Amino acid sequence: MSAPVTGRRARRARRPRAVWLGWLFAAPAIVMYGTFVLRPLLLTVQYSLYDWNGIGPSTWVGLDNYRRLLTDSELFATIVHAFELIVFFSFVPVLLGLFVAATIRNIAASRLATVARTVLFLPQVIPLVAAGIMWSWLLSSTGLANELLSAVGLDSITRAWLGEFDTALPAVGVIGAWVLVGLCTLLLLAGMSKIDPALYEAARLDGAGPIREFFSITLPSLRQEIGVCVTVTVIAALASFDIVYIATQGGPGNSTMVPGLEIYYLAFSEREVGMASALAVALVLLVLAVVLPIQRLTRDGSR
Repeated sequence: MSAPVTGRRARRARRPRAVWLGWLFAAPAIVMYGTFVLRPLLLTVQYSLYDWNGIGPSTWVGLDNYRRLLTDSELFATIVHAFELIVFFSFVPVLLGLFVAATIRNIAASRLATVARTVLFLPQVIPLVAAGIMWSWLLSSTGLANELLSAVGLDSITRAWLGEFDTALPAVGVIGAWVLVGLCTLLLLAGMSKIDPALYEAARLDGAGPIREFFSITLPSLRQEIGVCVTVTVIAALASFDIVYIATQGGPGNSTMVPGLEIYYLAFSEREVGMASALAVALVLLVLAVVLPIQRLTRDGSR
């Protein structure tokens, strides 16, 4: 009896040491996270309750900055623009990614599949600033897009795509879709590679065609991967900054102004740090409100 009891006591004595050793290894990461993530986040919440220019004394305004966010049409429009970009940044890349991934899967043994994967992933390698500059040239009034339209006799619809109120935001959306479609394709293609080929063989024996196979086997099996794609692309749309800043700087007028760019202008151009902080907090809450249900649906569907 004494030997098992002694062994249990030794294990209990070692357990606290193991716990403290684990915390010791995690301490540097915890300190860095607290210093560079949690502390700025809490300070942002604090600043959002003040009227402050970033230099002089601050004035307590409570929730006035948040009330202004809901009542100021220009500020509220930036959030609307971000949701409009979700159509281009999320829905288009995911739908195109499904189609392209299914096509590549059918020709997986050929060299064309490897070339297609490489070409589609290139936008992820190119810096977004460079991509924004490149597309600004392509979509300018004398750019390649208008040259091609003129070449096929469609001169009547040529325009400065990034310079007109009606087309600027969709044009920015096209740039975002181009950047994200490759990422979605590769994620979905990786998901398709995990599907048991026996499922397709059984479906073919039952007389199912390619379309029936896609909707009955492929699509349900990719629920998690689609959830990841939608999450990443929705966050990219709501938190978009660099592409918009390089391509349009929020213009013409405020037709492409998004929350991230508005925060930058409020804080560094108009010196309204309190209002910029309130918009930043609202953006974080908005991202969480949109992303958490997506994660929940994905988790429930994967069980």
